[in-house]
Amino acid sequence: MHAERISGRRAGWSAGRIVALAADVVALIIVVWIVMDLLDANRSNDVVAWFHDAATWLAGWSLDIFHLGRHWAQVIVGYGVAALVYLVAGHALARLLHRV
Repeated sequence: MHAERISGRRAGWSAGRIVALAADVVALIIVVWIVMDLLDANRSNDVVAWFHDAATWLAGWSLDIFHLGRHWAQVIVGYGVAALVYLVAGHALARLLHRV
């Protein structure tokens, strides 16, 4: 019984680590796009286009929550809300999995 509990904790910790890592990667993709957009990166570049497409797909649900007058503020808030939600939700789920 003791071995089963330890094995379950290790599995929960591993699953929690994977979820936290996934949340971190998603948030990082979004933050990299925010920086690229604010620095006016060349959107015809394949790497820049990939980050734009990935971040827009990941944050599509949050882009129109707030309507701000300035482009830079719209980008920071629209994409930033998504990055923050992914981080908070992902790490909360990771903590829950760690407790299992």
